[in-house]
Amino acid sequence: MSDKKKRILLVEDHTILRAGLRALLSQEEDFEIVGEADNGRDAMHAVGSLLPHVVLMDISMPGISGIEAIRDIKRRYPETNILVLTIYKTDEYIHESLKAGASGYILKDASPDELRIAIRSVLSGKVYLSPDISSQVINGYLGTSGRATGLSSPWDTLTHREREVLKLVAESKNNKYIADYLCLSVKTVEKHRSNLMKKLDLHNASALTAYAIEKGLIATQG
Repeated sequence: MSDKKKRILLVEDHTILRAGLRALLSQEEDFEIVGEADNGRDAMHAVGSLLPHVVLMDISMPGISGIEAIRDIKRRYPETNILVLTIYKTDEYIHESLKAGASGYILKDASPDELRIAIRSVLSGKVYLSPDISSQVINGYLGTSGRATGLSSPWDTLTHREREVLKLVAESKNNKYIADYLCLSVKTVEKHRSNLMKKLDLHNASALTAYAIEKGLIATQG
């Protein structure tokens, strides 16, 4: 019976959202939720033991990020389909996810029907992108914009870890919280903050927050 079902692994660090996804997708006769993980490292181990057809992957998680986990999973298990489920709609996150090996990218404000369509699309070998993602993003991924000019913006020079630190700084998290959340030392976080300010030529947390909002890393109120 389960051989006919498509095995799905849920990777999301918010327990309530994971429970909601499990409840929603378990209603589908052809889907089977075979496991859950709340961080990238556990996700990589779970793929090896559970061999899911699809991994529903968040990007921003404690420790190893979703993008790092995607890259590792696709290297070890290239047949595994990975669908990113995230709040981020910036070009950079979409490009990095697709380059890492994701088969699709869907936003967390999508409808249940869209999520079902996205999962079935990647299962059939197609690439799925949420309709909210503009054609410019697709063009950028194909190399017809951005990097094709040969110019690098300060944003382009940031590493994925620096972007994660930037987001948390913009959410008013202190260095100790950031260090614990990302499984880093406080000294390493301080180094990342210093590098951010240097690369972006911004010199305080307020300026970093404004920049993060401009880049869509955090949502504004109202």
